Amino acid sequence: MTKYREILRLTALGLSQRTIMQSIKASQKTVVKVQRRAQELKLTWPLDVTLTDSALEKLMFPKNVRETQPRKMPDFDYIQKELLRNGVNKKLLWAEYMEECRLSGETPLMYSQFCYHIQQDEQKRRATMHINRKPGEQIEVDWAGDPAQIIDPDTGEITKAWLFVGVMTYSQYPYVEAFLNEKQQAWITAHVHMYEYFGGVTRILVPDNCKTAVIHTNDWYNQQVNAVYHEMAEHYNTAIIPARVRMPKDKANAEGAVGVISTWITAALRNEQFFSLAELNKAIRKKLEAFSHRPFQKKEGSRYEIFRNEELPLLAKLPATPYELAEWKSATVQFNYHISVNGMLYSVPYEFIKRKVDVRLTEKVVEIFYNHNRIASHGRLYGRKGQYSTVTEHMPPDHQKFLEWNGDRFRTWAERIGNNTYNVVNAILSSKRVEQQSYRSCMGILKLAEKYSARRLEAACKIALSYTATPSYKSIKNILVAGKERIDRELKASENAVTHNKHAITRGAAYYRR
Repeated sequence: MTKYREILRLTALGLSQRTIMQSIKASQKTVVKVQRRAQELKLTWPLDVTLTDSALEKLMFPKNVRETQPRKMPDFDYIQKELLRNGVNKKLLWAEYMEECRLSGETPLMYSQFCYHIQQDEQKRRATMHINRKPGEQIEVDWAGDPAQIIDPDTGEITKAWLFVGVMTYSQYPYVEAFLNEKQQAWITAHVHMYEYFGGVTRILVPDNCKTAVIHTNDWYNQQVNAVYHEMAEHYNTAIIPARVRMPKDKANAEGAVGVISTWITAALRNEQFFSLAELNKAIRKKLEAFSHRPFQKKEGSRYEIFRNEELPLLAKLPATPYELAEWKSATVQFNYHISVNGMLYSVPYEFIKRKVDVRLTEKVVEIFYNHNRIASHGRLYGRKGQYSTVTEHMPPDHQKFLEWNGDRFRTWAERIGNNTYNVVNAILSSKRVEQQSYRSCMGILKLAEKYSARRLEAACKIALSYTATPSYKSIKNILVAGKERIDRELKASENAVTHNKHAITRGAAYYRR
């Protein structure tokens, strides 16, 4: 699927078409086509948050019904080797390629297209390029090859500390920080600290082809940026262009800085002992400042001076808050409309039961996404495993009603109908060892008022209480079904009930309950 959203975002950053092509691994034709279509539709970045990727694709380019049969591409590595042999030419190789396609039932290229693709492959293999970097445009990042060492003061055990290196490609102004590992958290934290150290953000970020930066596939030329890394780039509004596998020239400044750092920092600290990571980083920062202010041998100024005078004014401003590291996981919604993440359970709308969702975890928040749309958000739980975070709106309607069931609420509902109904419900609630066991019976009695009216239910409860102090739901229902005449007499008697005294005529309590 074409990354329409990413093309629009990078275009809004003012990046060139070539840079956008390198970042998203798309052809120039695709980039131009998307940009022109966006102008026609007057789409501007940022897009409406309700516009999903699928909706954006339908808006920009409705699907064409016409389908074309793909043609088999030749094996370029095999062709390059065969062309070096005597007597072998493209015509012979094309004839063999046609026979191979015939046997496999695939559609071949015509001879002109066959030669064209071979020529394109040859040009790619020979291509070299010198790039003049612009001030404040790009940062190259990598892990240094030689680690530093930290000594445990109690056991004497030696722990390796890996050095992260970030270099401004124009001024070669570096940033260095030590970490205990090269995992995702260290990688992202290093970038956050690096941007704070530089005091701004470049438009382009060139990382090494490591697992914390890209998702590795079998195709070396089609690597995908890691989801967490891409999210960090969006936060700082920068574009990531990973270096190609085994192509150190793609990040020559970082590679060169690694060698210099190994000499002027790692080797310079070889005779010193460090007993904590903080102590090591403090010594590294001191050496780093001295290295950055050291004058160049063959040109005027220092790395710091060129950075301060020519690059710093051109850097984009830092975001209001630094990026907070997020971890992404996948989960399946269980039948109880919760997902399990690190032993804790978080609710999602019950409509997504058995669906696979993506989960974004930060230190404080858990966000749940389905098809890139956020469907739930919770505060992150810590401590005892098995805790639940449940949002009432995520529950089915009948489950939501169950939450409303409690003894006091049933008593309040019954009291609104009458004293006899209240006495019946209170007796049923008190009859069970565990109050919750009587909730269904109480709900059944109150439902009878909807079917037979509150007045008839009150009369039936009065009759039932004359038989026993603890009537059941079934007995009251039977009275309502079979005892119509007696209930009518009770209602008539209560309506005509009047008490006489020497002072006045007073209506009974039943009169005021109507």
